[in-house]
Amino acid sequence: MLTITQDLYDRIVDHARADHPDEACGVVAGPAGSGRPERFIPMLNAARSPTFYEFDSGDLLKLYREMDDRDEEPVIIYHSHTATEAHPSRTDITYANEPGAHYVLVSTADEDDAGPFQFRSFRIVDAVVTEEEVSVVPAY
Repeated sequence: MLTITQDLYDRIVDHARADHPDEACGVVAGPAGSGRPERFIPMLNAARSPTFYEFDSGDLLKLYREMDDRDEEPVIIYHSHTATEAHPSRTDITYANEPGAHYVLVSTADEDDAGPFQFRSFRIVDAVVTEEEVSVVPAY
């Protein structure tokens, strides 16, 4: 289960909406070994595409060095889908290389009358996708 604060949830959704029609992407880091998302880090979609996201390699290297210096790890890796449901694509599964992370997808498409977006979380380990419950809390 992913437990996330309302503030972080809102910031991820706001980022997805702001970057629409391009896919948004980013990371929420947390203390190493805690599994608790704390620090919101929106990233630039280097692909600037409505159908694909790509972290800038220089920005990503800088982020991982910063997380290492702060004894953090990526707890959430998020991105948006602008025209499809919030479910990992084949490309998303191929690029998922953090087995301990929650992969959050936000859809800014309204395909199922559930509202203007969907917020879903998945674990992706060895190309196996497992959806997990999301619990939004006021604070930790």
